[in-house]
Amino acid sequence: MTAVAEIVGCYLPYLWLKQGKSIWLLIPAALSLVLFVWLLSLHPTAAGRVYAAYGGVYIFVAMLWLWSVDGIKPSTWDIAGASVALIGMAIIIFAPKNV
Repeated sequence: MTAVAEIVGCYLPYLWLKQGKSIWLLIPAALSLVLFVWLLSLHPTAAGRVYAAYGGVYIFVAMLWLWSVDGIKPSTWDIAGASVALIGMAIIIFAPKNV
């Protein structure tokens, strides 16, 4: 949900700037970015670790966005890169914390 809020918050201004859509898209974009920041604030500890792991999830969700919203099927390399990012996220999240 956090990744979607960030992507929407960045995608809507892109539509305005690059595709000539309505400037009114900046209002839901700002609200989406506020939601994004609020969702990130819900993690009580180890913000750096949370942000690092979030990066892997963000890359995966961005590939889903590419496919579902932009209508571009991810390449084998896109899928491989997103998989590496998710594996990295899993290592960060599930590694022993006492090491």
